[in-house]
Amino acid sequence: MKVIIAPDSFKESLSANAVAEAIAAGWASVYPDAEIGLYPMADGGEGTVDAVLAAAGGERREMVVSGPMGEPVTAYWGWLGDGQAVIEMAAASGLHCVPSDQRDVLKASSFGTGELIAAALDAGATRIILGLGGSATNDAGVGLLMALGARFLNNQDQLLPPGGGALQALHHIDLDGLDSRLNRVEFMVAADVDNPLCGPRGASHIFGPQKGASMEQVEQLDRALGHFADVLASTIGVDLRNEPGVGAAGGLGFAALALLHAGFRPGIELVAELSGLAQAVQGADLVITGEGRLDGQSLHGKTPVGVARIAQAAGVPVIALAGSLGEGYQRLYEAGIDAAFSLTPGPMELNEAMEHAALQLQARAGDIARLWRLAGGNFSQD
Repeated sequence: MKVIIAPDSFKESLSANAVAEAIAAGWASVYPDAEIGLYPMADGGEGTVDAVLAAAGGERREMVVSGPMGEPVTAYWGWLGDGQAVIEMAAASGLHCVPSDQRDVLKASSFGTGELIAAALDAGATRIILGLGGSATNDAGVGLLMALGARFLNNQDQLLPPGGGALQALHHIDLDGLDSRLNRVEFMVAADVDNPLCGPRGASHIFGPQKGASMEQVEQLDRALGHFADVLASTIGVDLRNEPGVGAAGGLGFAALALLHAGFRPGIELVAELSGLAQAVQGADLVITGEGRLDGQSLHGKTPVGVARIAQAAGVPVIALAGSLGEGYQRLYEAGIDAAFSLTPGPMELNEAMEHAALQLQARAGDIARLWRLAGGNFSQD
């Protein structure tokens, strides 16, 4: 028996590698002689650096940067050699970097992510993979650009304070100090969303509430980002606010496209390609994937669906494990996932479920292995 385990992380609970190991332990408890391959995945958000390093090798580098609220945080990035670096903005500017009672999406800044890019430039990077997701910010990447030398000024030639809320006062943009080394770097953005910058599907409306924004603040941020897009369009001569994906990570995708001239790819595709997942699933009996939550929205670029498409192409059935199954999760059955299971055995507080996620993963994987054994391992796709 050959089983491939390729999950994403369970955010704020377990890394993708820890998820994979827990599932493997559960499966091995029933099938101790199974050939089990662990392929931790990511979609551009938290865990992308570790997933890429696990797949491609390289060095994990740590440094202290400015966190979303200006506090120092220890972040990390990956050096792959041959001039390649991988950065996940969540490491420096992620929601997990800020305690829930200290979050302020109007003031949160992506400055620390720019500091990670500067470190990669110092190391000689000529290609940077930039993972977007899990952000605490809604500043359209202005903080990142400030860390790289750009200046955003009000009508009195004063620098704007951090955060997306301040962008309503933007008068002009000075790009003369932007790090010239950026012109020699190829940027590839790994993201799992296709949202524009502004409007009902934009960064503020779709992702702002997840970061603690009230509806009044959502409207304020949407207007501020729209104003920023107006000023930038007059500065560079092109309006990119409606391009797919520029709303990723609080609009950081907008800065990446407009001023870093980044290309965009679904994060799961990029990580799967680097890990050789398509080759690994050949000849497998089963693929197990998973994520903290699965619902109808998971169809839009999330890891389990990307893994399922790769497995489906090889004719291998797929089972997904999730911390919770939300509305519309059954739609995943149309995308190559053959069965999906929630971890919790009964009513449970969120904190308790997160604390015991590894044990629950191991238990559910063991349960599924027993069911597989009862069926003779002959699950087939419709």
